Amino acid sequence: MPAAPSEVHADAWATAAAEDLEAERARRRARHGTPPGSAAEEFRKLVDAVAGKLSDLQSPLLGGVAGPAAQQVVRQVVQQAKAAVEPVIERNPDVFDHLAAAGSELLAAYRSAVQDQERRWTARDTPPRDPGERRDPGDEPGPGERIDLD
Repeated sequence: MPAAPSEVHADAWATAAAEDLEAERARRRARHGTPPGSAAEEFRKLVDAVAGKLSDLQSPLLGGVAGPAAQQVVRQVVQQAKAAVEPVIERNPDVFDHLAAAGSELLAAYRSAVQDQERRWTARDTPPRDPGERRDPGDEPGPGERIDLD
């Protein structure tokens, strides 16, 4: 028997879509693990991990007497650094996403340039040139070979 119009949930479609989305996220988390957070969250995790390692670091160079005092100084420096970095992360989380994207683009461009150049170096179809022969009329003779970066 169909439900009366007053019993129909007003946002049934939105609720069902949200439930489906959450189920899909749970399935992906189970299969692939927790996805990485934003660049700002990952940077915060990095700062926390480095701070933890530096705080736990034993200082054999300073000896047994200076060890506890040196560890206290390291802890203070780490806390000051975290106090300086945390507001920057809070105020500008998008900046870290943009920096991560820019770094990825630079890496892709570098990888493309290197792969193209390696392909040209390794896939030479022509026989080796006579060392006295010039490639271009403007090339000056010299001990090295001119590398075309185009």
